[in-house]
Amino acid sequence: MSDSIISVQDLRKVYRVGELDVAALRGANLEVPKGEFLAIVGPSGSGKSTLFYILGGLAKPTSGKVAVGGEDLASLTDSGRTRLRRSKVGFVFQRYNLLPTLTALGNIEIARYIAGRQTGPLDKSFLELLRLLRIENRLDHKPRALSGGEQQRVAIARALVNHPAILLADEPTGNLDTENATAVLDVLRDLNERLGQTILMITHNPEAAAYAHRTVRMRDGRVLDN
Repeated sequence: MSDSIISVQDLRKVYRVGELDVAALRGANLEVPKGEFLAIVGPSGSGKSTLFYILGGLAKPTSGKVAVGGEDLASLTDSGRTRLRRSKVGFVFQRYNLLPTLTALGNIEIARYIAGRQTGPLDKSFLELLRLLRIENRLDHKPRALSGGEQQRVAIARALVNHPAILLADEPTGNLDTENATAVLDVLRDLNERLGQTILMITHNPEAAAYAHRTVRMRDGRVLDN
């Protein structure tokens, strides 16, 4: 598909565990158009997380083709995958992974620093994003003074500060109560609908998956519906 921001063809990943080869992906195929909000569901061990790590440049496939934003990940060196992570991919995890000694703004700014971008005033579009996330008045607070939902929204802002092509969210509501989970999912949907942000979300929760445009299921290292 020419308009695909993510293209996965016959993707395979084999891990060596002791003297055994363990196949985590067994010929997965997936096409994701730019601007889609996609949910990926499946039981533990289905290959969801392995696919997530490969798409984010955190792991190298054993074989197959995988392209993100037009770049062939299978051919990239370690430094190339690091560059891709910094420039094209934003990550949101179940655990917020905020640095406790920094304010919310400091946690966001550190992502710019790691990406080699100049720190300084945030641009107008990102300030609008902070308002969309409803944390514009919480930037001077450290994580311990923020609710779980606010911490996750700070983590989303950190993931988006470098304007990545795709946002990868791994169980982003897994540590949240119903109210905060709903707030985070509303934000993800707004990011997609208002800003056209491409989002891939791994989830076990069918209610969370319902927020996406499309849901695909994984089992035994394969995408069952695409």
